Amino acid sequence: MQPAPEGREIAVTPRVALRRLCMADAPFLLRLLNEPSWLQFIGDKGVHTLEDARNYLVNGPLAMYARDGFGLYLVERLPDRVPMGMCGLIRRETLPEVDVGFAFLPEHWGQGYAREAVLAVLDYGQRVFGLRRVIAVTSPGNERSIKLLEGIGFRFEGLVQMTPGEAEIKMFGRPAPPD
Repeated sequence: MQPAPEGREIAVTPRVALRRLCMADAPFLLRLLNEPSWLQFIGDKGVHTLEDARNYLVNGPLAMYARDGFGLYLVERLPDRVPMGMCGLIRRETLPEVDVGFAFLPEHWGQGYAREAVLAVLDYGQRVFGLRRVIAVTSPGNERSIKLLEGIGFRFEGLVQMTPGEAEIKMFGRPAPPD
C-alpha cells in the first residue's frame, strides 16, 4: 500500500477523517498552534502570522511526507468536515522510534475524537509503513494526553530530553501487536 497523496484521506473512522495537510490549512494551523494549551504543553513554534503557518507546513508536515512518507494529519469531524486538530506519526532524531503526536482545539476535547484519531493513525502506520511499535511523548503535566495514551495501552517508560537544556518529558511505549 502506498502513502496517501496530498489532501487525501489516510483514514476514516465513524466520526473523523484524517488527511494530509495542505497549504489551505494554514489559517487553521495558525489558530491551533497559538492555543494556550498548545503553548503550554507543546511550546511556541514561532507561528504568529499566516506566513509563519505556511512556513511551518512546508518545513514540518510537508517535509515529513516527502522524507518519511508520513507525518501529521488534519483531523476533521464527520460529516461536516470541521477541522478539529492534528494527529500523526513523527520521526525525530532525538527519539529511538517513531512517535504519535496529537493536538486538538479545546472545544473538541473530552468527546473521544483524539482517541479515534490516534487509533486510526496507529493502524495506518502499521498497515502502510510496517510500524510495529510506536512511542509517544508528553509534558509531565499534560494529564489529558497521559490518560488517553494509557487508555489505549501505552505505558510510561521513562523521561527523555528532546534537546539539551530543555526540561525532560515523559515517554510512553505501546507493545507491538502480535503477528
